[in-house]
Order: sequence, then structure tokens, then C-alpha cells
Amino acid sequence: MSGAEAFVLHEKLAEDTIPLAKSELSELRLMNDRNYPWLLLVPQRVGVRELYELSPPDQQRLLRESSAIGEAMMNAFEGHKLNIAALGNMVPQLHLHHVVRYESDPAWPGPVWGVVPPAAYTEAELREVQKKLVPVVSAFRSVS
Repeated sequence: MSGAEAFVLHEKLAEDTIPLAKSELSELRLMNDRNYPWLLLVPQRVGVRELYELSPPDQQRLLRESSAIGEAMMNAFEGHKLNIAALGNMVPQLHLHHVVRYESDPAWPGPVWGVVPPAAYTEAELREVQKKLVPVVSAFRSVS
């Protein structure tokens, strides 16, 4: 291989999510789980596992992207709380989860992991959620 390695999305993220958009820094992906409005923000940087491993400009851009999509998600889905997490225990590649939470959701008030099995979107549900995500994707793309 010559020179720099190319970014490759971790296979588990590719398997569990649906691509929505890309920026200079990140991929925005929808978790294929209709139990929660749930997006992932994945910085496209080779070998990065932790936030502090990003350059300061990339850290700042990631925060701006995260803030933009978080606000847009809360507006689009009218949630009670937005959970943002970077765990990486199962997938070491740095990625930020953005999950809109409701007091009526199956995991409230605890974390979403392991409470109910993931339920993939049907084609019709996916079309509907993608419509609701138009302003979120727009907010993501507008980050400079």
C-alpha cells in the first residue's frame, strides 16, 4: 500500500446502520432500529478510537456537527431528552450515538442498550423516518 490508508467503516456499523450523508469529517448514519430515533456520527479518520485522538480542528467540527444534528433531531422528533454517547466497547472505531428519548420508550429512563431487541425498519417506516430526517441532514450539511 502506498502512502496513507483509506478510511473504512467498521463492518458492524455498516451492518447495523443506513447511510444518510457525509461531510468533510463524518458519516451520518441511521441506526436500523425503529424503537428509537437514533443516528450515528462517525468521523472518517483512520485508526481513531477516542475523541482526544482527533486533531483539535476535527474535535471542534465534530462538536459542531453533533450539536447541529442533536438540535435538529429534537425538533424533528419532539423528544424529552437527547442521549449522546461514545462507548466503543463493541465497535472500537470512534462513533457518536445520538438517541432521541421519550418517557414512554421501552428503555426509559435507563440506557437503550440491551433492553429490547433491535427492530429493523420496514420499507414504509424507513421512507417515513427519512422524510423526518430531511431537516437533520440539512443541519448536518450546513456545518462549516
